[in-house]
Amino acid sequence: MTPPIKIANCSGFYGDRLAAAREMVEGGPIDVLTGDWLAELTMLILFKDTLKNPDGGYAKTFLRQMEQVMGTCLDRGIKVVANAGGLNPAGLARALGTLAETLGLHPSIGYVAGDNLMNRLPADLRNLDTGEPLGDRTVLTANAYLGGWGIVDALARGADIVVTGRTTDAAIVMGPAAWHHGWARDDYDALAGALVAGHVIECGCQATGGNYAFFQEVPGLEHPGFPIAEIAADGSAVITKHADHGGLVSVGTVTAQLLYEITGPRYLNPDVTARFDTIAVLQEGPDRVAITGVRGEVPPETSKVCLNLAGGVKASLSFPLVGLDIEAKADLLVRSLLGEDRAGVDIDLIRTDQQDPARNEVATAQLRLTLKAADDSRLGRALTSRVVELGLSTYPGFYGGPSSTTAYGVYWPALVPTSMLMHEVVVDGTMVEVAPSPGAPAGPAIEEPVVGPFPQGATHRLPLGRVAGARSGDKGGNANVGVWVRTEQEFAWLASYLTASELKVLLPETASLKVERFVFPNLRALNFVVHGLLGEGVSSSSRQDAQAKSLGEYLRAKHVDVPLSLLG
Repeated sequence: MTPPIKIANCSGFYGDRLAAAREMVEGGPIDVLTGDWLAELTMLILFKDTLKNPDGGYAKTFLRQMEQVMGTCLDRGIKVVANAGGLNPAGLARALGTLAETLGLHPSIGYVAGDNLMNRLPADLRNLDTGEPLGDRTVLTANAYLGGWGIVDALARGADIVVTGRTTDAAIVMGPAAWHHGWARDDYDALAGALVAGHVIECGCQATGGNYAFFQEVPGLEHPGFPIAEIAADGSAVITKHADHGGLVSVGTVTAQLLYEITGPRYLNPDVTARFDTIAVLQEGPDRVAITGVRGEVPPETSKVCLNLAGGVKASLSFPLVGLDIEAKADLLVRSLLGEDRAGVDIDLIRTDQQDPARNEVATAQLRLTLKAADDSRLGRALTSRVVELGLSTYPGFYGGPSSTTAYGVYWPALVPTSMLMHEVVVDGTMVEVAPSPGAPAGPAIEEPVVGPFPQGATHRLPLGRVAGARSGDKGGNANVGVWVRTEQEFAWLASYLTASELKVLLPETASLKVERFVFPNLRALNFVVHGLLGEGVSSSSRQDAQAKSLGEYLRAKHVDVPLSLLG
């Protein structure tokens, strides 16, 4: 049996810590260095990059990191696998070749393409969330989420560095694990275990204490280390970090990341469907958390594709309202700027003002206006001029407000048959096509598990977050918030109390939206999916927190009645 493979992460998003690659390579022994650079919004950012430079469209920061570690990786036999290729993996591979020549190095460089569907989109494509047909909308990018078998082929052909376009976030971990252990395509349990491990480490420091609800428990959070997954031949894994690096790997930090941006118990991937309701998480030792028992099923017949559509122009304005009569001042300003034409306008009055204020600043509320239009004829200079003209002719205390006008895109998810997604794998100039894994229809629906009796008796009102942790994020126009607790007794109470209906009461902005709840007794956790909270995706959202990163902390701040028996 082959020994576990140590796969380290050095990036969770485009813009993550530049020094992370060097820290992971020099911090201790690893076999593979990986990183995730892509998100739905990143593809739109990279598209704008190609408008300036047709040879761009990839994550330039990856080149800077490789300049720091390429020689060391070659000397130590460390493979590098990253999705930093974005819209142009071939271009990134060429740039890596040029960098290697400059450094006097001779790596074998491979790349995986085949995800770009711009010239072969199905005619009957429909929105995954709304069912709406694509029609004649202007498509800016269209990239399917590939699995890991193209990466396996590139490594098997001797590639030292493999860069990809759009893959699933976990594919850059699953591919090296499958290559190292020689897994077959139907080794579903092993593949599912690697998928779960990849999901845990793909967001970098979020697995080692970053963005963690109980952050005060995390030592060295000023500079946490990045995570490592030690994946065994059966797909079980240990999540850890380099011993001398800051941060914490605990059941809590791993559970938080397991709940990040998921839906129900079936986690779909082009190579396998992982059953998140079978995951067992155990603290094996300091900064070592074992993940075992993950069951896998046949992958789906379809794969997700991320489209970015041309949206229009969005203007965001913020006005301070100070002192008395806040609502009347807000009403006057809206009428003065917009009249009765409120189409395409989101109005949000944020009451941060205090009565009998001790300082000028805490007497201030904020009025946020977000306006959208097809072009800037309504939102450009004409809008700016109207704001300036109000300087001496509106409510008392007016002193203007910052504004910005930007073009925005619309996130549009869809499904395509996985069978159309051939992986185009190029290693040292030689291209091989690798077929995707065959899929099958999903199994029968998984019933919500029954949770045991919950504590009765007297209660005390306090913030939910004094008992429960939470982590939230975005999936296009939807948001998810996972909530977990530490004991079986706490979970019995949480599962009985925090229903989808109760979540809507605690978070009034979700009241009119579809909210799904999923129960994970194995993780002592609940996951909620709030459909449509972010509108048409991050770029077009008018919410102050367009990625729902703070939704979990907002929920934890809500006061609820907690049984005294849970409070010691």
